[in-house]
Amino acid sequence: MSTSSASSVVVLYRGGRLPSWHRLTDSQRNAYQRKHVLLMLSVAKRHGLLRLDGFRLLAPCGSCERFWVMEFPALEAAEAWMAAEVAPPYGSYGHYEYLLARRLCPPALSWMPQKSPVAAAQGDPHVVPDLRADSASIVVLGFGGWEPDSADVASKQRGDDPRWRRLRQFADSGEMIHGELFQLIGRQADWSVLWLCEFTELSQAERWIEADCEPPWGAYSRRRYELARRWAPAYFNAWLSSAAKNSSSH
Repeated sequence: MSTSSASSVVVLYRGGRLPSWHRLTDSQRNAYQRKHVLLMLSVAKRHGLLRLDGFRLLAPCGSCERFWVMEFPALEAAEAWMAAEVAPPYGSYGHYEYLLARRLCPPALSWMPQKSPVAAAQGDPHVVPDLRADSASIVVLGFGGWEPDSADVASKQRGDDPRWRRLRQFADSGEMIHGELFQLIGRQADWSVLWLCEFTELSQAERWIEADCEPPWGAYSRRRYELARRWAPAYFNAWLSSAAKNSSSH
């Protein structure tokens, strides 16, 4: 059961391992990873981690190969997590791009389906298994924002309503199995929101992107899309179970 609230903070992280990580020996990587997992699990318990969803990008860009959505009850908790994540030695071998966001749930998007939580893996989350992507679905990560002066254009001229009808068809048909929208905190150069939309087939994700870019709406908005698979969802859901047990014992 989610304990998210209007005050919770979402950390969006895009990054991966630097080439220097792969020049370490197996024993060094294993030792650094064990220390990192211990640290991050302790932070998750202490600060009440609410969500941890990882995604493996289908097409890595440089050192960016993963995308993460992490949710915390307060800004201080998010700050503690980010500080721990980049701590050496493990953090010295990573590339980190962070954005802070809030959940955005307007009534106009009440049609977006919500996926049932993944069952937690059995065993101790301190013991890292062979992590793999979940090939059962495809996820579209869509950063969006207005072209200059487009926010002031009348919604009818922009084609807002036809766009909503196009996108809703994916939920009505059952092709979309999960959908979320996040409002970025603070002004970004190009982006103000992130769409996270999950489909059963790659072709459905492609058609979603085409529908989202269709004019006239597409002429007034900026978009950047990345495709991904869910990354070891059962294992990382076990982190939430561990954090929840700690919270309930206090």
